[in-house]
Formats: sequence, structure tokens, C-alpha cells
Amino acid sequence: MGHEQGRLRFEYELTDDEGSVTSYGGLPVVLDYMRSLGATASIGRNVQIAARSRKHDEPWVVEALVMLLAAGGDCLDDIEVLRSDRALQRLLERELPSAETLRKFLYSFHDETLMAAAQQAAAAKGEKAFVPEESAPLAGLAQVLTDFVAGVAARGHGKRATLDIDATIQESHKREATEHYQGGRGYQPVTAYWAEQDLVVADEFRDGNVPAGKETLRLVKRAFAALPSSIEDRRLRSDSAMYNAETIRWLIEERIAFSISADMGKHLREVCVAVDESKWELVETRANEQVHVCEVSFFPGNWPKSMSRPRYLALRMTPTQGGLFDDGRGPKYLAVVTNRDGDAAEILHWHWEKAGTIEHVHDVIKNELGAGVLPCGRFGANAAWFRIALLTYNVLSALKSIGLPPDLHDARPKRLRFAIFTIPARVVSHARRLLSCVARGAQRAVELTKARNVAWLPQPAS
Repeated sequence: MGHEQGRLRFEYELTDDEGSVTSYGGLPVVLDYMRSLGATASIGRNVQIAARSRKHDEPWVVEALVMLLAAGGDCLDDIEVLRSDRALQRLLERELPSAETLRKFLYSFHDETLMAAAQQAAAAKGEKAFVPEESAPLAGLAQVLTDFVAGVAARGHGKRATLDIDATIQESHKREATEHYQGGRGYQPVTAYWAEQDLVVADEFRDGNVPAGKETLRLVKRAFAALPSSIEDRRLRSDSAMYNAETIRWLIEERIAFSISADMGKHLREVCVAVDESKWELVETRANEQVHVCEVSFFPGNWPKSMSRPRYLALRMTPTQGGLFDDGRGPKYLAVVTNRDGDAAEILHWHWEKAGTIEHVHDVIKNELGAGVLPCGRFGANAAWFRIALLTYNVLSALKSIGLPPDLHDARPKRLRFAIFTIPARVVSHARRLLSCVARGAQRAVELTKARNVAWLPQPAS
């Protein structure tokens, strides 16, 4: 019998939703990990909104936003998709807030007084760019991130923390958005990421016109202060935004190992060009160039005599063959400043690993967890939306590392949705129990039930 190529024989029929079937049978496990690892309790302690809805408290609204982003929503109106699923709300045992409730909640993170004060202070210095102080609710969300990181870290025994810090561009056509260095308009938040644990530990939301190198030490201090006290080996990797004497001195004083891309100024380039050919060490050969490294003697400005100077590792990028239109400029030079001992090539490879960590986080946050579409033009509300997206990233990371099998440890959110969150479930009440019935043969159904049980296992003794 030949394969039929016409219309399938079934027909759609609209029926009343009795709350018996949900297409998001796996989504409630997100709340299990928020609650078991301390995020929900921390929200209750640290995030207080004066004019919040009487029907929905702060923890529940943040939980709803995290579920919205985890499910794939990228705007507040998408919450209506989850609200229309009566069976899902039966599992949650609570009605989800409306889009308007979520919008008003985010508005509460914006404080126009703080914006005006920061703008006035910048104007007094003759500057246009400024970073406002965070409102109390927004600072509370930062503490939630810290508490959740501590909850996840308590499940393991790691002693090392490598923080990768970088800024990203969020394009926005909102009237309030400012022009960024790439020529468009938007915002430029900075994120600090714990590479070993796959967790974001801190962030700072910024207007697009704020230089990435402005007031960097504040965020660096916040990021390391957010780490658990059990961490013994602290490290940092960053691009040239962190390249300033104040930050470098603090890292050395704190005995934090670091590698930071250096600004290639005129004098540093002269030092690199003057290196004898015999001193260059080949690091790797790429498709179009060879990369060599050599430690050089360089440091600008006055440096305390009592403090050890960091090392400068010069990089020379030499084309493997001449281009069709060779402009005659020769090799390209870059540099990395570090206080780490050891082989220069190994340090360089370690520094390059940052590109595969923090840039991946920004890609996921913006393109799969809603942070690329900001909800409004209010700075504080957008900052809260971005921070909640980071919290969502952390919750999904914890779910993968603690509850799911190894083949899902590197899964992106879109794969988790397809494999875990959208497992169909039939919701029934039986003998005073609420049951979410999933087919035994459904792909990943067994992993889902195991992940939920693992979430509530007792925390191992420290």
C-alpha cells in the first residue's frame, strides 16, 4: 500500500478544558530546584515590593517569571500561554499572575530618584554616562543570586572558582536606550560567571553608552564576595575592560590569580615589535596565521615598590601567507597581563578559554531565556528582567548538574524544553493525592521523576 500524501484523517475539535491534561508536565520541576536550593526563601527575605499585588506575593511572581523564561517565553504577554493551561496550574496549586501583574511588579524595581541622582553626579564631572545605584528590590535580587549559588555549591566539594567577567550588548529601540560603541542603541550589562560551576554570581545592568571599563572594581569585588567561603583558589579572566591599575592592584592584594587582555598602546606595541625573533615561542598554527608568545618587560605608570609586578605576555599574530591586497602592516600584536607563574603558552590557552564560557552564557541568556527582548523603557525594570533571566540560567544549570543524566549536562534551554519540560501529563486527584501521570514509555519521563526526587535529597554534610 502506497504512502498517503493527502490530508491526515483526524479532525480538531474544541472542548472545554477540564484541567486534566497539560503539555508542560515537566515544567514544575523548575520550581522544585528554586525552592530546594534556597532561591524562593531568599526572595521572601530580600525582595519586598511596597505596592505589590495582594493576590500574588514576591516569591510567587519571581517563580512565575522564571517558569515563563524557562518555558521559552520572551515577553510578559507569553505568560497567558501558561495561564491557559489549567492542568499546569493544578500542579502548581496556584493561579499564575497575569501579564499586567508581572509588568507592574517589574516597574517596582525602577527608582527615578536614583537615576536622577546618578545623572546629576555625572553631569557635575562633565560626563554623560553613569551607573545608578540599585534600588532596594533590585539589590535584593542580587542577594537571591548569591544565596542560590551558595545552595548549589553546598551540593559539591569544589575549592576553585574561576570568574569570567564580560559585558554584552543588548539591542533596544526603546526611546530611553542610549547609543553603544557598535553604533546601535541599547544596554550593556556586565556579567560575572563561575566557570567550574556553570553559575552566574553577579551582574551590573548598564546603559549602552557606559564604557565597559568604567568603575569595574565595584563589580569585581561584588562577584568575589558572592562566592562561598569554602573556596580556596580564586581566579579571574577578563578582556581589556578590567585593564586598569586599580583593579589589578586589588587582585594582587587579594591573591587572586588573573589574566586580563591589555590595551595595546603605542609604547607597549613598541616593546612587542622590538622583541628578538629568537625569543618568540610558537603557540599554535591556525588556518591563516601563526600565534607566537613572549614575555616582555613592561608596565606603565607608577607602581608600588612593595607590590610585585604582574607579567606581560606579548602575542604576535603572523599571517601564514600574504593577502591579495597586502597593506604592508605586518604582524598584529596583542598582550595579556597576569600574575600567574608557569609556562606562557599554558597561561595563554587558559585565558582563551573565557571565550567559550561567558560568551556562551550571554548567547543563551539573550537568545533562549528572554533577556534579548527587554520589557519596557524603564531602566530598573529592565535590570530586574535581566537579573531574573540570569537566575533562570542558574536554576536550569543546577537542574542539569544535580538532577539530570550526563548526556543532558550541556543541554541548552531549547533542548530541555523539548526533552523535559513539555512531557505531556494527565493530572488527577486520587485518595487525597494530586498525581501527574506521565507515560512510562515517554522519552525522558524516568529522568524527570528522578530529577524531582534528587532535588529534595538531604544536603550532604560539609
